Amino acid sequence: MADLFEVTAVEKHIRMSPRKVRLVANLVRGKSVDQAIGILKMTPKGAAPEVEKAINSAASNATQNYGLVREDLIVTTIYADEGPRLKRMKAGARGRYKPIMKRSAHITVGVAERKNKTEEK
Repeated sequence: MADLFEVTAVEKHIRMSPRKVRLVANLVRGKSVDQAIGILKMTPKGAAPEVEKAINSAASNATQNYGLVREDLIVTTIYADEGPRLKRMKAGARGRYKPIMKRSAHITVGVAERKNKTEEK
């Protein structure tokens, strides 16, 4: 896949654990953009709207900046990295404290044109 021209989009500082975002990202990897959006609309996870937003952004970048056709785009790469953590604390027994990590994620989506689009039509 090194010869594919890939257009990317990044959504940063999503207030959700990257582990939960990866569950949703794995559902749409390798699918066409319209099929991925359809899957995400029916997915009952909290990360689905954020992943959908990132895929729409990457598809818009491809159509507006490079003149690619949205129907020919597939989600080639999608991953969730860890963002900064908000460190909070909660009072515990005997004067101790319990740390609370409020995690965040960065979602990166790459879309590319289908290789053999003439054979499918």
